[in-house]
Parts: sequence; C-alpha cells; structure tokens
Amino acid sequence: MPDPKEVTGMEIDVERQQKAREYARTRRRISYISMGIGVLSILIVLGAGLDKWFRDLIQGAGRWLPLLNWQPRTDWFPWQIVIYCILITILYELLTSPLSYYSGFVLPHRYGISVMSLRAWLREVGIGLGLNLLLEAVFISLVYALLAFQPQLWWLWAALIILFFSVLMANLAPVLIFPLFYKFTPLPDGELVQRLLRLAEQANTRVKGVFSMQMSNKTTATNAALMGLGNTRRIVLGDTMTDRYTIDEIEVVLAHELGHHVHHDIWKLIASQTVLMLVGLFLANLVFHQVVDQQHYYRSLTDPATLPFFFALIGVFSFIIMPLSNGLSRRIEYQADEYALTSTHKIEAFKGAMRRLANQNLSELEPAPIVEFLFHSHPSIKKRLQHADEFASRSGYTASASLSAES
Repeated sequence: MPDPKEVTGMEIDVERQQKAREYARTRRRISYISMGIGVLSILIVLGAGLDKWFRDLIQGAGRWLPLLNWQPRTDWFPWQIVIYCILITILYELLTSPLSYYSGFVLPHRYGISVMSLRAWLREVGIGLGLNLLLEAVFISLVYALLAFQPQLWWLWAALIILFFSVLMANLAPVLIFPLFYKFTPLPDGELVQRLLRLAEQANTRVKGVFSMQMSNKTTATNAALMGLGNTRRIVLGDTMTDRYTIDEIEVVLAHELGHHVHHDIWKLIASQTVLMLVGLFLANLVFHQVVDQQHYYRSLTDPATLPFFFALIGVFSFIIMPLSNGLSRRIEYQADEYALTSTHKIEAFKGAMRRLANQNLSELEPAPIVEFLFHSHPSIKKRLQHADEFASRSGYTASASLSAES
C-alpha cells in the first residue's frame, strides 16, 4: 500500500492511519456479527413459532391486566402491540448487550477514542434505549392503527406520518434531544464567531448563534454541524475542534455545513428517505396481505405476532437500499465540499482540516472500494483531498495563492 503522504501530499500520521485501519476493520467485523445475530434471531423466532407463543403469553396476562384485552376495533389490541414491541426490543438489546459493550465501550477506549467512564457510558446507553423504545412504540402504534382502519392504504398514510415526524424532529432535535447527551454553551464573541456568522450571512442562512458542544468529556474525536430548521438552526462546534483547529480550518468546515443548507440537502434527504420508506412499506403491504389473507399464517393484519415479521421486512429492505442511500449521501457531501471550496477558496485550510479529522477521528484514509460503496455515507478522506486538488487545478488556484488568501 502506498505511503499516505505520497497519495495525498498531506501530513497524514502514518501510525494513526495504521490504528484507523485496525479500528475500522474491527468495527466492520462487529457489524457483521451483529447483523448475523439479528438474522439468526428472526429465523429462530419465526421458524419455531415464538412470535405466536409470545403473543399468547401477553394475551394470557390480560387476565390480570384487563387493559391488555382492550380492542377499539376487532382484532386490534393496541396495548398488546405496545407491550410486545417493547419486550422484544429489550430482549434483543439484552441478547446483543455483550457485543454492544465491546463495540461501544471497550473498543473506543482501546483506541483512545472514548474517555467516558463506564457509569457515564451506561447512562447514555440507558437514555438512548429509553428514547428508542418511546419512538418505536409510538411509530408501531400508529402503523398498526392504520392497519386496523386503512388496511389497503396504511403504507401511504404511514409514509406521510414519517415525513411529518422527520421534519418535526429536524426542528426540535437541537433543543430537545441533543441536550440530553451534550452540554451547549454560546461561544464568546470574537474573530471566530464573527467570521462564522459572516459566512452564514453570505449563504443567506439565519442562525440563532454559534455554540460550543462539550465533547471532550466523552471523546477525543470532533465534529461540527449546522443543526436545526427555521428558528432552531444554530452553528455547533465540538470543543475538541475549537481547541486545536485554526480559524481558517474551522471556517471551511462550517462552509461545508452551510453548503448543505444552500443546496437544501436536509429536505433532499428527508424527501428521498420518505420515498424509499414509501416503497418499502408498499412492498411490506403486499407481503403482509399475502401472508395473512392468502396463507392465513396470522390471525389478522393487526395480530401482535406479526411484529417480528414486520421488523424483518423493514430490516431486509433497509439493508438492500443501504448502498443507494449511502451513494446519495456521498454525492451530497461532495457537493457540500465543492461549496466550501468555492465560497472560501481556502484550499490548504480545507486539506488541513481533512488531515486533522483523519488523524483525530481515526478515519480510514482509503477504505476498500466495496466497503465505501456499501457502508460509507461520506467520501473517503483521500477522495476529499483529491477533490481539493482537482478544484485548485480547475479554478487556477495555486497553493501559494490559497495561503495568501487565508492570510
């Protein structure tokens, strides 16, 4: 393999890159194992009839909890579906907890990415699981309510609800969700804040301000983002970035994030994911009706026992479309890089930021093409550096001219 310095012309830390390759390879193996456990679990549940056994168990509990047998419509038991959904999710989390502990706590500590204590990590895992259970229960309840009242068009209504919910979460996440995990404080006024606000103004983007996100108590990695929609939109910089990147480097990173706003990428992603979900739910509808109406494998479309089968259908479809979703995301990221280079002309600062991100976040410089195609939502660091060189050549900017502009 060629020397990273020769490939990119940048000062990539060779030792860090070796660790990055090892880290990425180990994480992929864990992902494969996790997917294998998921597939095997579904096959065992469906093959052994555990889906129906679990339904009967919950229905039997209705003798002590009459609310479980409440059915506002024939064969639709809302509370049984909620309990079923929550319990199988918890059981799966318990089954995969050793793997989650290794991948989420042991491995990041081994490679110096995480600095969290076990107690703090468990707290975050608990909060994440609680949110996941809440959102999953709400989503599943809505889907099965639609199955009860709109058995032929439930998939269309579900996609519209997902679209509404996606827009709502994009707006509220910065003020409701992220503060559960990170502390946000306004950055004090100064050259950095003024330059970032000026950059936002040039992009016709209204923001509530520039905030620091406390990441240093959790990780040595860094990140930056333009969070929120409308009146919740704000510039957010990890404190692990502001303490070691130059102002020019931070400026081009933020210009990349502004590129997403200028190109309406949030709306593109929401729309594309809604369309893909629409297709997935439509196909699930066809399979559901075949299995229930033709094969009579379940009592009805709203039978709680159909939940594992429903999750399996969504999982298979999500895996199939993952390369398509990631390909669209990489294209969007490329365009955002182009905007950052065009709006700032700080080519060396862009390359410097990419180099720092690779070294700091243990990002693999050049993953295998098939790995990038299947699993990566961003272009590789090598391609982003090459993009900057290609932009310089195309635009007639030399390294010295770029440095002069930064000065």
